[in-house]
Amino acid sequence: MIAKASVKYVSVSPQKARLVADAIRGKLVAEALSALSFTNKGVARDFAKVLKAAVANAETGAKGNVDVDKLYVSTVTVDGASLRTRRRTMPAPMGRAYRFVRRQSHIEIGLEETK
Repeated sequence: MIAKASVKYVSVSPQKARLVADAIRGKLVAEALSALSFTNKGVARDFAKVLKAAVANAETGAKGNVDVDKLYVSTVTVDGASLRTRRRTMPAPMGRAYRFVRRQSHIEIGLEETK
């Protein structure tokens, strides 16, 4: 793996984030960025930021002579942030309250160079 970048505690459930992750896995960076710009999901903006950060890490990395046009998304990992799961309550009939969970995710993107 040439470069990677990650973001933690994104306010989206891992199940919804994995839909976007499957759409960009295995694509070239330019194709992945264009696919993210046309994806109708809110988390696509977070994926675009992480992807651009990974490209910047590849450019300034230790290897130095990386062609950005040949980079592709090799790994995309979306994990749940279990320690920061926020529990909230919603008013219910007859003075009761329903509990629901606001889930969060960790996103990590790894890039490699095509041969």
